[in-house]
Amino acid sequence: MKKILIVDDDITLRTALIRYLQNRGYSVVDAKSGTEALIAIEENPPDLIVSDVMMPEMDGLEFCRRLRATRSGQLIPFIFLSSRSEVNARIQGHQMGADDYLIKPFEPKELVAKIESQLERSRRIHSEIIRLMQQAPVAPEPAALPSLLPLPLTPAEEKVFWEVIQGFTNKQIGDRLFVSPRTVQTHLSNILSKLQLESRSQLIRYAYERGYRPPIEQKAEE
Repeated sequence: MKKILIVDDDITLRTALIRYLQNRGYSVVDAKSGTEALIAIEENPPDLIVSDVMMPEMDGLEFCRRLRATRSGQLIPFIFLSSRSEVNARIQGHQMGADDYLIKPFEPKELVAKIESQLERSRRIHSEIIRLMQQAPVAPEPAALPSLLPLPLTPAEEKVFWEVIQGFTNKQIGDRLFVSPRTVQTHLSNILSKLQLESRSQLIRYAYERGYRPPIEQKAEE
């Protein structure tokens, strides 16, 4: 079940959206500001975010900017839902990193269509990563392999490393290693920092270029 995060200071709208999306098979969590949303994402990242623009504490534009500045938030699909309909407002939303922009008042069916479109795009990206992994040159027999350089990682980080390069999500890794998605993200951030990388895709490429190949049968399902 895909998890949607609704970020809006209007409790009436949040409640209506939660009910509408839950009735269509989504798991939904909510936050009333960008500040609250960032905390929620750190604890358990959603599959997609729908956010208002005008909010107290931290508006949607700043929220989106800060989210995109983090490694874990770079690829989360993001849809603005706003009463600001002028062209410049929509352009600014996209410049901050939003994937789509829907103007209030809106038709709920259109929002669901946009959500499904963005989730499908996210699925294709994940599938492409897996495809590239599967098409990597076949590794030589172990006897012919040079000794792999030891990774500068703790034992816990190394476990997460092997899970990530198989294409598993933070939630899947957490379930497999019996830790929280937040703990997985902490380890992943440390791994990227130690290896001087910027993203999961760079980590996967790094691993395969250096001969770190997980068994094919353990790869994540698309």
